[in-house]
Amino acid sequence: MTRQDDAHPPLRILVAEDDDALRGLIVAALCAAGHTVIEATNGTECVGLAQPWRFRGTAIEPPELIVSDVRMPGWSGLEALHILRAGAVDIPVILITAFGSPALHDRAAAHGAAYVLDKPFDLRELLAVVEELALVCRAVRAADASDTGS
Repeated sequence: MTRQDDAHPPLRILVAEDDDALRGLIVAALCAAGHTVIEATNGTECVGLAQPWRFRGTAIEPPELIVSDVRMPGWSGLEALHILRAGAVDIPVILITAFGSPALHDRAAAHGAAYVLDKPFDLRELLAVVEELALVCRAVRAADASDTGS
């Protein structure tokens, strides 16, 4: 995967994964692809970082895409997704899980997950899914910019 250019600006991606080693691999791959990455170690942090907020008078932009483990301390990835959707946060979410099953995939889809990847997965597969969703995120970003006259 190549670094981003002006035609394909980087995304702000939140990675929520409690396994430090796996989170590090995902973050490194996304950064190498040119994206800006925010890290969370559990579902509670994920929900907090996925919403717009202000720090010392400065607006902190929420991520444009979330990659989250399903089983984590605090809120699970599914619980975090449910909370975000209940709060009208419509950021695309890719769930990753070592416990994939048809039932889990169905629950994830019902909660609004864009994708579910079963561990172990190839990082190239994750990057391909990220780039597919990036097209949608960039289109939304462009539409928002034209709506505000920016």
